[in-house]
Amino acid sequence: MLSRRVVPAVLAVPLLALSACGSGGGGGAEPGDDPVAIATSSTLGSVLGQITECAGTSSTSLMGPGDDPHTFQPSSAQVAELAGTELVIANGLELEGGLESALANAAEDGATVLEVAPEVDPIPWGGEAHDHGEEGHEEHEGHEHAEDGHDHAHEEDSAAPGGEADPHAGHDHGSEDPHFWLDASRMATAAHIIGEALTEQTGEAQYTECGEKVEQELTDTDAEVREILADIPAEKRVLITDHEAFGYFAAAYDFEVAGVVVPGGSTDAEPSSAELAELTSVIEDTGVPVIFSNTAASTPLIDAVAAEVGTDVSVVELHVGSVGPADSAAATYQGMMVDNATKIAEALA
Repeated sequence: MLSRRVVPAVLAVPLLALSACGSGGGGGAEPGDDPVAIATSSTLGSVLGQITECAGTSSTSLMGPGDDPHTFQPSSAQVAELAGTELVIANGLELEGGLESALANAAEDGATVLEVAPEVDPIPWGGEAHDHGEEGHEEHEGHEHAEDGHDHAHEEDSAAPGGEADPHAGHDHGSEDPHFWLDASRMATAAHIIGEALTEQTGEAQYTECGEKVEQELTDTDAEVREILADIPAEKRVLITDHEAFGYFAAAYDFEVAGVVVPGGSTDAEPSSAELAELTSVIEDTGVPVIFSNTAASTPLIDAVAAEVGTDVSVVELHVGSVGPADSAAATYQGMMVDNATKIAEALA
């Protein structure tokens, strides 16, 4: 039986109205269709959409291209859609803060809410990833997670070892990094898990088969990303990013994240003047020629930091929290990863 986490019930919060969006992966529900599952983010929606399209059915996602999963708030129509679905594919690890109440209510109404991130060997903030490429999928089967909530935040985590302040304290994030999708091998594992979840939910074996098909495609994408990045010299494999989202990417593809503009692992935090001054010093000391920004969460602080350092530093926009528009190279998850790798290679090689 698949392991899965169900979000806990929490008090409802006011919800802002935003429009519903398709999956961005060729599997968005068409008018009149009854989607077999709903994904939260556009990255998961792309993969889910490819699986359901392969199976001849449909799915949808709450977030569309350009939506930031850290700050996204569902519309009332989307909340109602969640309440009527049987299977929700969520990221988990406290990524989708604005969806917490809606997901909890959907679970109370009988939906299965599958949180994917806890099932793909999550890493701690700033931690090292395990070798994920050959570990197989048996360990994702037959182990159960407690379904009494997933609040990973602990008071004792408010200080790092040695008494230093933890940059994640006070930002409502747990102890594990939710940004697993920036490692394509982990997203391949996610495709396998999603396919099995769809089979378990519907009784249709085709979903497992399609999940395995998409899994292989994502494994191929992982290899393509590695090939694109291979020409970057070791001394140049250093990243400055908009927020702390590249832990999985750095561990999987042999990079170092030397600094971030927005601290704390979310796009909704605010850096202090001291933190920005320290980042400027890091960029000057390391000689990193580029700051990588985020299409889903543009901030003028990035341009300000680049201007402070000088003309030798450019800003390159990546698809971090969202796939790209339908007519772009990043319209699917696979395209997003290849497009990001290409831009990183061009900027650093």
